[in-house]
Amino acid sequence: MKMIFMDHTSGMPVDSNVVEAMIPYFNTLYGNPSSLHSFALEAKKGLKKARENVANLVNADKNGKIIFTSGATESNNWAIRGIAVRNKERGKHIITTSIEHMSVINVCKYLMQQGFKVTFLPVDKYGIVDLGALERKLTEETILVSVMYANGEIGTIEPIHEISKIVHARNSYLHVDATAAIGQISIDVQKEGIDLLTISSNDIYGPKGVGALYIRKGTRLAPFVLGGGQEQGLRSGTENLPGIVGMGKAAELAKTEMKTESKRLSKLRDQFINKLLQSIRYSFLNGHPKKRLPNNVAIRFNFIEGESMLLNLNIAGVAASSGSACTAKTLEPSHVLRAIGLKHEEAHGSLLFTLGKQNTEEDVNYVVKLLPDIVKRLRAMSPLTPRELRESV
Repeated sequence: MKMIFMDHTSGMPVDSNVVEAMIPYFNTLYGNPSSLHSFALEAKKGLKKARENVANLVNADKNGKIIFTSGATESNNWAIRGIAVRNKERGKHIITTSIEHMSVINVCKYLMQQGFKVTFLPVDKYGIVDLGALERKLTEETILVSVMYANGEIGTIEPIHEISKIVHARNSYLHVDATAAIGQISIDVQKEGIDLLTISSNDIYGPKGVGALYIRKGTRLAPFVLGGGQEQGLRSGTENLPGIVGMGKAAELAKTEMKTESKRLSKLRDQFINKLLQSIRYSFLNGHPKKRLPNNVAIRFNFIEGESMLLNLNIAGVAASSGSACTAKTLEPSHVLRAIGLKHEEAHGSLLFTLGKQNTEEDVNYVVKLLPDIVKRLRAMSPLTPRELRESV
Protein backbone atom coordinates (compact mmCIF):
# COMPACT_ATOMS: atom_id res chain seq x y z
CA MET A 1 0.00 0.00 0.00
CA LYS A 2 1.19 3.51 -0.82
CA MET A 3 2.36 5.32 2.35
CA ILE A 4 2.34 9.12 2.39
CA PHE A 5 3.44 11.22 5.36
CA MET A 6 1.85 14.68 5.53
CA ASP A 7 2.13 15.40 9.25
CA HIS A 8 5.49 17.17 9.36
CA THR A 9 4.32 19.70 11.95
CA SER A 10 4.23 16.89 14.54
CA GLY A 11 7.56 15.32 13.58
CA MET A 12 9.97 15.28 10.69
CA PRO A 13 12.20 12.40 9.60
CA VAL A 14 15.81 13.01 10.57
CA ASP A 15 17.86 13.89 7.49
CA SER A 16 20.40 11.15 6.61
CA ASN A 17 23.19 13.75 6.64
CA VAL A 18 22.18 14.69 10.17
CA VAL A 19 22.30 11.06 11.30
CA GLU A 20 25.75 10.69 9.76
CA ALA A 21 27.00 13.77 11.62
CA MET A 22 25.64 12.47 14.93
CA ILE A 23 27.04 8.93 14.88
CA PRO A 24 30.66 9.71 15.88
CA TYR A 25 29.44 11.50 19.00
CA PHE A 26 27.88 8.28 20.25
CA ASN A 27 30.88 5.99 20.02
CA THR A 28 34.04 7.88 18.99
CA LEU A 29 33.89 11.53 20.02
CA TYR A 30 32.20 10.71 23.32
CA GLY A 31 34.11 13.09 25.60
CA ASN A 32 32.39 15.50 27.95
CA PRO A 33 32.81 19.10 26.69
CA SER A 34 33.40 20.27 30.27
CA SER A 35 36.43 18.03 30.85
CA LEU A 36 40.09 18.96 30.33
CA HIS A 37 41.61 16.44 27.92
CA SER A 38 41.79 15.74 24.20
CA PHE A 39 38.52 13.77 24.15
CA ALA A 40 36.78 16.78 25.69
CA LEU A 41 38.41 19.16 23.20
CA GLU A 42 36.93 17.28 20.24
CA ALA A 43 33.53 17.27 21.92
CA LYS A 44 33.82 20.99 22.60
CA LYS A 45 34.57 21.64 18.92
CA GLY A 46 31.35 19.83 17.94
CA LEU A 47 29.36 21.86 20.47
CA LYS A 48 30.85 25.14 19.25
CA LYS A 49 30.17 24.33 15.59
CA ALA A 50 26.55 23.40 16.33
CA ARG A 51 26.04 26.68 18.18
CA GLU A 52 27.47 28.63 15.26
CA ASN A 53 25.21 26.83 12.77
CA VAL A 54 22.06 27.56 14.78
CA ALA A 55 23.13 31.18 15.23
CA ASN A 56 23.68 31.53 11.46
CA LEU A 57 20.23 30.15 10.71
CA VAL A 58 18.54 33.05 12.54
CA ASN A 59 21.32 35.64 12.02
CA ALA A 60 22.01 35.90 15.74
CA ASP A 61 24.35 38.70 16.75
CA LYS A 62 27.83 37.75 17.99
CA ASN A 63 27.08 38.98 21.50
CA GLY A 64 23.78 37.10 21.71
CA LYS A 65 23.52 33.61 23.17
CA ILE A 66 22.34 30.32 21.69
CA ILE A 67 21.57 28.00 24.60
CA PHE A 68 20.64 24.39 23.89
CA THR A 69 17.57 22.89 25.55
CA SER A 70 15.50 19.69 25.39
CA GLY A 71 13.13 21.18 22.82
CA ALA A 72 10.65 23.95 22.03
CA THR A 73 8.48 23.33 25.09
CA GLU A 74 11.42 23.87 27.45
CA SER A 75 12.60 26.92 25.51
CA ASN A 76 9.14 28.49 25.71
CA ASN A 77 8.83 27.72 29.42
CA TRP A 78 12.26 29.12 30.15
CA ALA A 79 11.83 32.30 28.10
CA ILE A 80 8.60 33.24 29.86
CA ARG A 81 9.39 32.09 33.39
CA GLY A 82 12.97 33.34 33.13
CA ILE A 83 11.85 36.86 32.25
CA ALA A 84 9.09 36.78 34.87
CA VAL A 85 11.39 35.70 37.72
CA ARG A 86 14.24 38.03 36.78
CA ASN A 87 12.11 41.13 36.17
CA LYS A 88 9.20 40.86 38.63
CA GLU A 89 10.39 43.89 40.60
CA ARG A 90 9.86 45.98 37.48
CA GLY A 91 6.42 44.62 36.68
CA LYS A 92 4.18 41.58 36.70
CA HIS A 93 2.30 41.93 33.44
CA ILE A 94 2.76 39.60 30.46
CA ILE A 95 1.03 39.78 27.09
CA THR A 96 0.58 36.85 24.73
CA THR A 97 -2.01 35.77 22.16
CA SER A 98 -5.02 33.49 22.14
CA ILE A 99 -3.45 31.17 19.53
CA GLU A 100 -0.11 30.33 21.15
CA HIS A 101 1.17 26.80 21.67
CA MET A 102 0.10 25.19 24.94
CA SER A 103 3.68 25.41 26.24
CA VAL A 104 3.20 29.19 26.21
CA ILE A 105 -0.42 29.31 27.34
CA ASN A 106 0.01 26.89 30.23
CA VAL A 107 3.12 28.56 31.63
CA CYS A 108 1.26 31.88 31.48
CA LYS A 109 -1.62 30.32 33.41
CA TYR A 110 0.87 29.02 35.97
CA LEU A 111 2.33 32.51 36.41
CA MET A 112 -1.17 33.89 36.93
CA GLN A 113 -1.39 31.62 39.95
CA GLN A 114 1.86 33.17 41.18
CA GLY A 115 0.43 36.69 41.10
CA PHE A 116 1.25 37.76 37.54
CA LYS A 117 -1.33 39.36 35.26
CA VAL A 118 -1.56 37.90 31.74
CA THR A 119 -3.39 39.45 28.77
CA PHE A 120 -4.37 37.13 25.91
CA LEU A 121 -4.65 39.21 22.74
CA PRO A 122 -7.39 38.48 20.19
CA VAL A 123 -6.68 37.64 16.54
CA ASP A 124 -8.69 38.22 13.39
CA LYS A 125 -10.40 35.53 11.29
CA TYR A 126 -7.05 34.67 9.68
CA GLY A 127 -5.19 34.42 12.99
CA ILE A 128 -3.28 37.70 12.76
CA VAL A 129 -2.67 39.52 16.03
CA ASP A 130 -4.62 42.72 16.65
CA LEU A 131 -1.81 45.33 16.76
CA GLY A 132 -4.16 47.98 18.07
CA ALA A 133 -5.09 45.78 21.02
CA LEU A 134 -1.39 45.18 21.68
CA GLU A 135 -0.70 48.93 21.86
CA ARG A 136 -3.67 49.49 24.16
CA LYS A 137 -2.77 46.66 26.54
CA LEU A 138 0.91 47.56 26.98
CA THR A 139 1.58 49.32 30.29
CA GLU A 140 4.56 50.32 32.41
CA GLU A 141 4.08 47.00 34.22
CA THR A 142 4.46 44.92 31.03
CA ILE A 143 7.75 43.03 31.14
CA LEU A 144 7.22 40.56 28.28
CA VAL A 145 5.23 40.05 25.09
CA SER A 146 5.23 36.52 23.66
CA VAL A 147 3.99 36.03 20.08
CA MET A 148 4.64 33.05 17.81
CA TYR A 149 6.31 33.70 14.47
CA ALA A 150 3.74 31.57 12.65
CA ASN A 151 0.95 29.27 13.74
CA GLY A 152 1.53 25.60 13.02
CA GLU A 153 -2.18 24.73 12.91
CA ILE A 154 -3.41 27.33 10.43
CA GLY A 155 -0.13 28.46 8.85
CA THR A 156 -0.61 32.20 9.41
CA ILE A 157 2.58 34.28 9.68
CA GLU A 158 2.52 37.13 12.21
CA PRO A 159 3.84 40.69 11.60
CA ILE A 160 6.77 40.25 14.00
CA HIS A 161 8.71 43.33 12.88
CA GLU A 162 5.74 45.62 13.54
CA ILE A 163 5.06 43.89 16.85
CA SER A 164 8.69 44.38 17.87
CA LYS A 165 8.52 48.13 17.26
CA ILE A 166 5.41 48.44 19.42
CA VAL A 167 6.85 46.32 22.22
CA HIS A 168 10.25 48.01 22.36
CA ALA A 169 8.68 51.46 22.33
CA ARG A 170 7.40 50.55 25.82
CA ASN A 171 10.72 48.99 26.92
CA SER A 172 9.35 45.45 27.13
CA TYR A 173 10.98 42.25 25.96
CA LEU A 174 9.72 40.30 22.94
CA HIS A 175 9.76 36.50 22.94
CA VAL A 176 8.96 34.71 19.67
CA ASP A 177 8.15 31.02 19.38
CA ALA A 178 9.57 30.15 15.95
CA THR A 179 8.89 26.40 16.15
CA ALA A 180 6.53 26.22 13.16
CA ALA A 181 8.43 28.78 11.07
CA ILE A 182 12.05 27.75 11.57
CA GLY A 183 13.50 26.30 8.38
CA GLN A 184 10.37 27.23 6.42
CA ILE A 185 10.90 30.98 6.08
CA SER A 186 13.83 33.31 6.70
CA ILE A 187 14.10 34.61 10.27
CA ASP A 188 16.48 37.43 11.21
CA VAL A 189 16.48 38.16 14.94
CA GLN A 190 18.53 41.33 14.47
CA LYS A 191 16.44 42.96 11.72
CA GLU A 192 13.17 41.93 13.37
CA GLY A 193 14.16 43.03 16.87
CA ILE A 194 13.60 39.72 18.66
CA ASP A 195 14.93 39.41 22.23
CA LEU A 196 14.22 35.71 22.76
CA LEU A 197 13.61 33.10 20.06
CA THR A 198 12.48 29.50 20.54
CA ILE A 199 14.04 27.08 18.05
CA SER A 200 13.16 23.40 17.56
CA SER A 201 15.46 20.71 16.12
CA ASN A 202 12.50 18.44 15.36
CA ASP A 203 11.12 21.00 12.89
CA ILE A 204 14.26 21.27 10.72
CA TYR A 205 14.79 17.52 10.11
CA GLY A 206 16.94 17.22 13.22
CA PRO A 207 16.63 14.80 16.15
CA LYS A 208 13.75 15.02 18.61
CA GLY A 209 14.35 16.10 22.19
CA VAL A 210 16.68 18.99 21.26
CA GLY A 211 16.01 22.69 20.92
CA ALA A 212 17.56 26.06 21.59
CA LEU A 213 16.78 29.49 22.96
CA TYR A 214 18.33 32.58 21.41
CA ILE A 215 18.89 35.32 23.98
CA ARG A 216 19.72 38.82 22.80
CA LYS A 217 22.52 40.67 24.56
CA GLY A 218 21.22 42.65 27.55
CA THR A 219 18.12 40.49 28.06
CA ARG A 220 17.71 39.89 31.79
CA LEU A 221 16.77 36.24 32.16
CA ALA A 222 16.91 33.94 35.18
CA PRO A 223 18.78 30.60 34.74
CA PHE A 224 16.52 27.64 34.04
CA VAL A 225 18.60 24.81 35.54
CA LEU A 226 21.17 25.33 38.30
CA GLY A 227 24.16 23.04 38.65
CA GLY A 228 27.64 22.79 37.21
CA GLY A 229 27.43 25.86 34.99
CA GLN A 230 27.08 24.36 31.53
CA GLU A 231 25.53 26.43 28.73
CA GLN A 232 27.05 29.64 30.09
CA GLY A 233 25.59 29.01 33.53
CA LEU A 234 22.02 29.33 32.31
CA ARG A 235 21.08 25.69 31.74
CA SER A 236 23.30 23.35 33.72
CA GLY A 237 23.69 19.64 33.03
CA THR A 238 25.88 17.64 30.68
CA GLU A 239 24.95 18.54 27.13
CA ASN A 240 23.17 16.06 24.86
CA LEU A 241 26.09 16.26 22.46
CA PRO A 242 24.90 13.85 19.72
CA GLY A 243 21.52 15.59 19.63
CA ILE A 244 23.07 19.06 19.65
CA VAL A 245 25.49 18.16 16.84
CA GLY A 246 22.51 16.79 14.91
CA MET A 247 20.57 20.00 15.44
CA GLY A 248 23.58 22.01 14.30
CA LYS A 249 23.88 19.98 11.11
CA ALA A 250 20.13 20.31 10.48
CA ALA A 251 20.42 24.09 10.91
CA GLU A 252 23.31 24.18 8.42
CA LEU A 253 21.28 22.24 5.85
CA ALA A 254 18.18 24.38 6.45
CA LYS A 255 20.19 27.54 5.81
CA THR A 256 21.42 26.12 2.50
CA GLU A 257 18.22 24.47 1.27
CA MET A 258 15.45 26.71 2.64
CA LYS A 259 15.02 29.12 -0.27
CA THR A 260 14.71 26.41 -2.92
CA GLU A 261 12.67 24.00 -0.82
CA SER A 262 10.24 26.66 0.44
CA LYS A 263 9.59 27.76 -3.14
CA ARG A 264 8.87 24.15 -4.15
CA LEU A 265 6.60 23.55 -1.16
CA SER A 266 4.70 26.81 -1.68
CA LYS A 267 3.82 25.75 -5.21
CA LEU A 268 2.79 22.29 -4.02
CA ARG A 269 0.78 23.80 -1.16
CA ASP A 270 -1.19 26.10 -3.47
CA GLN A 271 -1.96 23.25 -5.87
CA PHE A 272 -3.15 21.12 -2.97
CA ILE A 273 -5.38 23.84 -1.52
CA ASN A 274 -6.94 24.81 -4.83
CA LYS A 275 -7.67 21.22 -5.86
CA LEU A 276 -9.29 20.34 -2.53
CA LEU A 277 -11.46 23.45 -2.45
CA GLN A 278 -12.54 22.90 -6.05
CA SER A 279 -13.32 19.19 -5.70
CA ILE A 280 -15.19 19.21 -2.36
CA ARG A 281 -18.23 21.37 -1.68
CA TYR A 282 -18.46 23.20 1.65
CA SER A 283 -14.71 23.11 2.18
CA PHE A 284 -12.82 26.16 3.41
CA LEU A 285 -9.24 27.27 4.04
CA ASN A 286 -8.15 27.90 7.64
CA GLY A 287 -5.62 30.71 8.09
CA HIS A 288 -4.42 33.49 5.83
CA PRO A 289 -4.56 32.75 2.07
CA LYS A 290 -1.23 34.52 1.36
CA LYS A 291 0.65 35.13 4.61
CA ARG A 292 1.08 31.44 5.42
CA LEU A 293 3.82 28.87 5.86
CA PRO A 294 5.02 27.16 2.66
CA ASN A 295 4.13 23.66 3.88
CA ASN A 296 0.76 24.31 5.55
CA VAL A 297 -2.55 23.08 4.09
CA ALA A 298 -5.30 23.56 6.68
CA ILE A 299 -8.80 22.84 5.37
CA ARG A 300 -12.14 22.41 7.13
CA PHE A 301 -15.03 20.37 5.81
CA ASN A 302 -18.53 21.14 7.01
CA PHE A 303 -20.86 18.52 8.53
CA ILE A 304 -18.21 15.88 9.45
CA GLU A 305 -15.42 15.39 12.00
CA GLY A 306 -11.70 15.50 11.36
CA GLU A 307 -11.00 12.36 13.40
CA SER A 308 -13.19 10.25 11.10
CA MET A 309 -11.42 11.62 8.05
CA LEU A 310 -8.02 10.93 9.65
CA LEU A 311 -8.91 7.30 10.32
CA ASN A 312 -10.07 6.81 6.75
CA LEU A 313 -6.96 8.49 5.37
CA ASN A 314 -4.75 6.35 7.58
CA ILE A 315 -6.41 3.18 6.26
CA ALA A 316 -5.49 4.40 2.78
CA GLY A 317 -1.88 5.04 3.85
CA VAL A 318 -2.00 8.80 4.39
CA ALA A 319 -0.80 10.39 7.65
CA ALA A 320 -2.24 13.82 8.44
CA SER A 321 -3.57 15.52 11.58
CA SER A 322 -6.47 17.58 12.86
CA GLY A 323 -4.27 20.19 14.58
CA SER A 324 -1.41 20.35 17.05
CA ALA A 325 0.01 17.00 18.12
CA CYS A 326 0.28 18.42 21.65
CA THR A 327 -3.53 18.78 21.91
CA ALA A 328 -4.45 15.53 20.15
CA LYS A 329 -5.32 13.80 23.43
CA THR A 330 -8.30 16.02 24.17
CA LEU A 331 -11.75 15.89 22.61
CA GLU A 332 -12.09 19.66 22.83
CA PRO A 333 -11.85 21.61 19.57
CA SER A 334 -8.57 23.40 18.89
CA HIS A 335 -8.23 26.64 20.86
CA VAL A 336 -6.59 28.13 17.76
CA LEU A 337 -9.60 27.42 15.54
CA ARG A 338 -11.98 28.71 18.20
CA ALA A 339 -9.89 31.89 18.53
CA ILE A 340 -10.29 32.68 14.81
CA GLY A 341 -14.05 32.50 15.23
CA LEU A 342 -14.96 28.98 14.12
CA LYS A 343 -17.91 27.22 15.72
CA HIS A 344 -17.32 23.93 17.56
CA GLU A 345 -18.59 21.85 14.67
CA GLU A 346 -16.48 23.80 12.15
CA ALA A 347 -13.34 23.38 14.24
CA HIS A 348 -14.00 19.64 14.61
CA GLY A 349 -14.23 19.30 10.83
CA SER A 350 -10.70 20.53 10.18
CA LEU A 351 -7.78 18.64 8.66
CA LEU A 352 -4.13 19.70 8.63
CA PHE A 353 -1.69 18.50 6.00
CA THR A 354 1.90 19.66 6.48
CA LEU A 355 4.25 18.91 3.61
CA GLY A 356 7.92 17.96 3.69
CA LYS A 357 10.99 17.18 1.60
CA GLN A 358 9.77 13.77 0.44
CA ASN A 359 6.30 14.92 -0.64
CA THR A 360 5.65 15.22 -4.38
CA GLU A 361 2.93 16.36 -6.75
CA GLU A 362 2.04 12.68 -7.13
CA ASP A 363 1.35 12.51 -3.38
CA VAL A 364 -0.89 15.56 -3.56
CA ASN A 365 -2.84 14.16 -6.50
CA TYR A 366 -3.29 10.85 -4.67
CA VAL A 367 -4.84 12.57 -1.64
CA VAL A 368 -6.97 14.88 -3.80
CA LYS A 369 -8.35 11.82 -5.58
CA LEU A 370 -8.89 9.94 -2.31
CA LEU A 371 -10.44 12.55 -0.03
CA PRO A 372 -13.65 13.49 -1.91
CA ASP A 373 -14.95 9.93 -1.63
CA ILE A 374 -14.11 9.85 2.09
CA VAL A 375 -15.94 13.13 2.68
CA LYS A 376 -18.89 11.96 0.59
CA ARG A 377 -19.20 8.72 2.55
CA LEU A 378 -18.94 10.41 5.95
CA ARG A 379 -21.41 13.14 5.04
CA ALA A 380 -23.92 10.50 3.98
CA MET A 381 -23.81 9.15 7.54
CA SER A 382 -23.64 12.47 9.39
CA PRO A 383 -26.78 13.88 11.07
CA LEU A 384 -25.33 17.36 10.50
CA THR A 385 -25.45 17.08 6.72
CA PRO A 386 -28.38 19.03 5.20
CA ARG A 387 -30.92 16.79 3.51
CA GLU A 388 -30.38 18.29 0.05
CA LEU A 389 -26.65 17.69 0.30
CA ARG A 390 -27.05 14.17 1.71
CA GLU A 391 -29.35 13.28 -1.15
CA SER A 392 -26.80 14.63 -3.65
CA VAL A 393 -23.97 12.58 -2.13
